[in-house]
Amino acid sequence: MQEKSLIHKSQKGHIESFEILIQNHQKLAFNIAYRMLGNIEDAKDATQDAFIKAYKNIDKFKEESTFSTWLYKIVTNTCLDVLRKKKKMKIYSYDQKLETEDGNILREIPDEKNTPEKIIEKNEIQRHIQKAIDSLSENHRSVIILRDIQGFSYEEIGRILNCSEGTVKSRLNRARQALKKIITSEELFHKDYVKI
Repeated sequence: MQEKSLIHKSQKGHIESFEILIQNHQKLAFNIAYRMLGNIEDAKDATQDAFIKAYKNIDKFKEESTFSTWLYKIVTNTCLDVLRKKKKMKIYSYDQKLETEDGNILREIPDEKNTPEKIIEKNEIQRHIQKAIDSLSENHRSVIILRDIQGFSYEEIGRILNCSEGTVKSRLNRARQALKKIITSEELFHKDYVKI
């Protein structure tokens, strides 16, 4: 079934058509979320939230852009919302002792090093690059992920991020420079990543 037909049926409330429509974009949507959030569980949640938002707002899709551009814009904005909420959250160190009625105790973290996710995360280069991407500003992170990792055109990125192609190119240039500086930083590389 063609995408336009699926969109029109989805706009009339046909949930099965929407599910088929989403299946074609599920993998890339999750990949965008994972790259932006750097965490598999957060990426799953954000992708699911984005799909729910897309379903609730499918009637507002006017075909001024492709469905994929419209959907990835929702995914990107959902991830940006998650990142903003995380900035407001209070962060605790794992080394910080917890105060209880019986005195102070150390936090204990379950050993999950043999899970498939942890095995993937142990890839040194991937972790290094992801950490560097995570440290970029939201604007820089978005444009690097959409262009260099997902391969969207400047025009598509402009639609997703609501800015001109010139702004996309400018942000991308600054983002690449910032990323290069972070990756080549000897202090960051040796401090956080070289554990042989």
